Amino acid sequence: MQNDEAAQIGNVAARLMKCHPELPAETIALVVRRTHQRFADAPVREFVPLLVERRAGRELSDTAM
Repeated sequence: MQNDEAAQIGNVAARLMKCHPELPAETIALVVRRTHQRFADAPVREFVPLLVERRAGRELSDTAM
């Protein structure tokens, strides 16, 4: 993972923590990390952080209910 992508994924986790304060930070970090790993072989990296944020956000919203 490139440094820029790593920083973006860190920002994704931080935004999701603000959106889901009811969930433990460790849970959010785990979901983001697991979701990011799903895109490990994606040839085009530009949209990976956006895709991670959307998928992880949906999963966390389902968890919070």
